[in-house]
Amino acid sequence: MFKLILKDESIKEIEEGLTGEDVCKSISLSLAKECVGYKLDDHVYSFNEPIPHGGHFLLIKKGDKESYDILNHSTSHLMAEAIHNLYPEALFGFGPSIEEGFYYDVDFKGLKITEVDFPKIEKEMKRIASSGNKFIKKVVSKDEARELFKDNPYKLELIDGIEGEITVYYQGEFYDLCAGPHLEKVSQIQHFKLLSVAGAYWRGNVNNPMLTRIYGTSFFTEESLQSHLHDLEERKKRDHKKIGKELGLFMMSEYGPGLPFFLPNGYLIKRTLEDYWIQYHRRNGYLVVDTPMMLSKELWETSGHWDHYKDNMYITMVDETPYAIKPMNCPGAIIVYNNSIHSYKDLPLRIAELGHVHRHEASGALNGLFRVRTFTQDDAHTMLREDQIGEEITKIIKIYDHIYSLFNLKYTIELSTRPEDNYIGDIKVWDKAEQDLVDALKASGKEFKINPGDGAFYGPKLDFKLRDSMNRIWQCGTVQLDMQLPGRFNCFYIDQNGEKVTPVMIHRACFGSLERFIAIITENFAGAFPTWLAPTQVRILPVSDNYLEYANKVNEFLLDHNIRSEIDNRAEKLGYRMRDSQTHKIPYTLVVGESETLNSNVTYRKYQTKEQITVSLDDFLKKIQKEIADKELLVEKE
Repeated sequence: MFKLILKDESIKEIEEGLTGEDVCKSISLSLAKECVGYKLDDHVYSFNEPIPHGGHFLLIKKGDKESYDILNHSTSHLMAEAIHNLYPEALFGFGPSIEEGFYYDVDFKGLKITEVDFPKIEKEMKRIASSGNKFIKKVVSKDEARELFKDNPYKLELIDGIEGEITVYYQGEFYDLCAGPHLEKVSQIQHFKLLSVAGAYWRGNVNNPMLTRIYGTSFFTEESLQSHLHDLEERKKRDHKKIGKELGLFMMSEYGPGLPFFLPNGYLIKRTLEDYWIQYHRRNGYLVVDTPMMLSKELWETSGHWDHYKDNMYITMVDETPYAIKPMNCPGAIIVYNNSIHSYKDLPLRIAELGHVHRHEASGALNGLFRVRTFTQDDAHTMLREDQIGEEITKIIKIYDHIYSLFNLKYTIELSTRPEDNYIGDIKVWDKAEQDLVDALKASGKEFKINPGDGAFYGPKLDFKLRDSMNRIWQCGTVQLDMQLPGRFNCFYIDQNGEKVTPVMIHRACFGSLERFIAIITENFAGAFPTWLAPTQVRILPVSDNYLEYANKVNEFLLDHNIRSEIDNRAEKLGYRMRDSQTHKIPYTLVVGESETLNSNVTYRKYQTKEQITVSLDDFLKKIQKEIADKELLVEKE
């Protein structure tokens, strides 16, 4: 007998051999129609898979995050079978579910597959789905697996790397190496779409063959699929590269791939973010510094970056000594800390820096402002005692809550633990650091999930995953707990007994990269930045040249009060200039004519509204100043 702990903490005893579906039906027959799997102690299983042991049991219903993982993974196998039928020579690599869909890496043996081929593949997928074949899991030995996939070198490589149980999933005559889970049968897959095709090196290694990666997505209803496809079209319109060009935010040059040029409008956004960041952090007890962009090899050897990150660093010779342009800011902050002797009463000591870093990213990975080779990292490094970790993590989370809310961005948290290899320090120290983060998160009341093996080489970290207005997930903020680097640099503070003690170090970045964050909020707001952040906050339209003198007076008045204002007095009709102001997403457009000139008024129209309101110039100034000070959003908060 097994004991299952259900969602309501009640205990249900079951006989061995029962499946998740059996248990579900014993609870509710109608519920079984909505379930596609189950979770046992955080491991996800197929719905028709026997329950292997007792533990915390949770049913996975359609609409749950895990249900889409199961659906999309199953759809990737359905696509693989269709490709196998259409292109018998094709060899298969990976076919996982991903955020919002799935992909499969396929070697088409030199045959070029494009989006033109998608309808043919989708038609075959639908034909297979109508067969109703079941997904059947079989456990095989390593020798049996090698025999099944003897003609596929990619699968053989994967098989050689598997330790423990090897499973193969069958769907009719087609089979694939897979750990699951899957739906019960292919007929449950009805609402899917193949989206794009790209090249991908096998296992991400540039020395391996280039495979064809086909992306797709799958949903439980046609309505959900069409809604998602509509969102994808909207995202194309919001592409920050497209908007960046239209609004004059940034550019790239062939003289420096991955090295962005910020144009006047983009620089204003970047500088406004920087100024806000500095003021906010000073108010929250941070000391803002600026450290050198290039430091000697000796420093990077001490920090461990030379051994663990050298291939991503730009290195040069200075006075016959190797120097490296910094890929990270932390060693500089440590040098600042070591410049003085600190008491336990000084801690936590928070050192913040908008540091300009460089990393040699692969050319194929470069993507607008999302992936660049130089960026401004909004770093902060806090030295503290071990007993202060929980309280400090809680304060950092509150800071992140405040900052992200300004942009209407919600987030989830992932705890990334010690890498399997390529890390520094003792495992016991890592275990304690990870537990400290878990305790701090629980104390703050934040939900989180574990991301095994994805920590930095010097310590575990918290990753903040932002969700934007288009329902996309972005990795931005991090909080990294470091019990390694302070010791490597002989950092210490004097405790209450007069003894030297090595502090703990917290690395944290809220924006992560200002460049990447600007790309995210450009797409999040579709270029319609809130007034406090907009490059041009006010555009003034004189009805004709007769009112240009008053327009200049209004413009100078606003500029004198630090409002980013400009005049459009082109020889174009007023309606054209008004539409142009709306196209450029200017928060406020002011019209000045005879009435406004005589009464010292302005008539304003706010972006995304048609209403035109006439007020005194002084009242308009008070209104826009309050909106800027309060950092109001142009869109409604959810």
